Amino acid sequence: MKRRNLLIGMGAAFVAGCQKIGETAPGKALLEAAPNWHKNLHDALGGRTALAPEFQPEDISPDFRGNGSTNPANGDYQAQAAAGFADWRITVGGMVDNPMTLTMANLRALPQRTQITRHDCVEGWSAIGQWTGPQLSTLLDAANVQDGARFIVFRCADNLNGDDYYESVDMLDAYHPQTIIAHQLNGENLPVKNGAPARMRIERQLGYKHAKYVTAIEAVASLDNIGAGKGGYWEDRAGYQWYAGV
Repeated sequence: MKRRNLLIGMGAAFVAGCQKIGETAPGKALLEAAPNWHKNLHDALGGRTALAPEFQPEDISPDFRGNGSTNPANGDYQAQAAAGFADWRITVGGMVDNPMTLTMANLRALPQRTQITRHDCVEGWSAIGQWTGPQLSTLLDAANVQDGARFIVFRCADNLNGDDYYESVDMLDAYHPQTIIAHQLNGENLPVKNGAPARMRIERQLGYKHAKYVTAIEAVASLDNIGAGKGGYWEDRAGYQWYAGV
């Protein structure tokens, strides 16, 4: 499709995620540019399109810890979990020609990808798990993302300190073959602590980019008017980089 054909030569716009801790104008400029250097280095080395390492079943960690939100108490999440997420819905909208609403049964009926990858947390720990779910690109192609869209935003059910969690990626990561909407971990339904019933796997980036408890996938032209405009919950609040490549 035309969207996929545009991706190879596309330079995704950078959304600054660094805290502005420099006091001088040159210092601020250097700090604000640093995440862009990181992204550009990955681009130059082929890291943005290369596959993340995949592992063998014997490498899977005995326990894949939960982190951040591990059991949302807001909204109807607890009732949804008690009902086995039978009524869970994920919408695909924004700048698309064919908006969609998917149930978990719809998600499971799509072609699936299974991958064993390492999760690297910004806090310094790692774990290896086997993830299963459809590629995000399958949904985006079905929705027919419009040419003006430059980012994909993930809306989530968890609410921290009164604000809903969200994350975002550019089109290169959105269409990466290892970017999936995972509903299984290690061959079982995704546990609540790990983001049930569905979470993102953005395998070329750090763990905070892998949004959990996904309720909506939205194609947008700009991140400026979403949250504080930096592209994600922790980017807005803690100065995390928007592009968190590993």
